[in-house]
Amino acid sequence: MARSKVTIVGAGNVGATCAHWIARRELADVVLVDIVEGVPQGKALDLLESSPVMKFDLNITGSNSYEATANSDVVVITAGVPRKKDPATGKFPSRDELVKTNQKIVGEVTRQVVKYSPNCVIIVVSNPLDAMCHVVLNESGFPAER
Repeated sequence: MARSKVTIVGAGNVGATCAHWIARRELADVVLVDIVEGVPQGKALDLLESSPVMKFDLNITGSNSYEATANSDVVVITAGVPRKKDPATGKFPSRDELVKTNQKIVGEVTRQVVKYSPNCVIIVVSNPLDAMCHVVLNESGFPAER
């Protein structure tokens, strides 16, 4: 029986933590994807090298390409821009500004996910969560329960 495959898009703090717990519990093989060269590869290697000590055995891959995500059973989307102060103005972006920025990111991520894993279940963790769930629902064409 083949092991399940979980892709995590976004290898920042949330994505890396998600990958860590999936690996630690041996829930599935893990693919970490991020646009920043070297980041998903490095975090995947760190997790993989901890496997003998932490006593888990699975495949962990880091990639900047969605091809590595092909045939994932579950995809967790953590990608997006966090809400942080603009150093020039000292102000946080409005919710509407955050929605516009992350809509573009999450929309493109969703299109790539659907292309390579058309039968997956998508879990959205990107903010603002309610709006990003609608983006994924609309872009994926999946039924709401997926």
